[in-house]
Amino acid sequence: MKTKVSDWMTREPITIDERASIMEAMHLMKEKGIRRLPVMKKGRLVGLVTDRMLKDYSPGKATMFDTWEVHYLLSKTSVTEVMNPKPHTVTPGSALTEAALIIRDHRLYGLCVVDGKGELVGILTIKDLIDALFHLAEIASEKTREAPAST
Repeated sequence: MKTKVSDWMTREPITIDERASIMEAMHLMKEKGIRRLPVMKKGRLVGLVTDRMLKDYSPGKATMFDTWEVHYLLSKTSVTEVMNPKPHTVTPGSALTEAALIIRDHRLYGLCVVDGKGELVGILTIKDLIDALFHLAEIASEKTREAPAST
């Protein structure tokens, strides 16, 4: 039965280098249709940036800056300014229930998946957990239908 993080995680997630700008991160997220980017330094995970972090950092419509000034500032500011430098992680061998508890308890939308050497090997999102829930519920439902009626 598929109950480990490795069974449901997204392998080889899209990442961004720590030297990238906020504007680059925003464009990459929009282009790829994703909401979180692991931040890497020389191939190692050093943080996580989410679309919410970027929105919170960006000036609102009531700012006194014009569009060009905002774009300039966002293109000159590194993702390290807004990232979470200590994202929650799990290993590929972690149980799905363990990952789900971390997500629930910390009100997260995803977790970085790292191997025993601390290298990023995947990302597990709420969508992945919901897919797993549907799969496991379907298996349980099939077992219930197949079980002989007790007399």
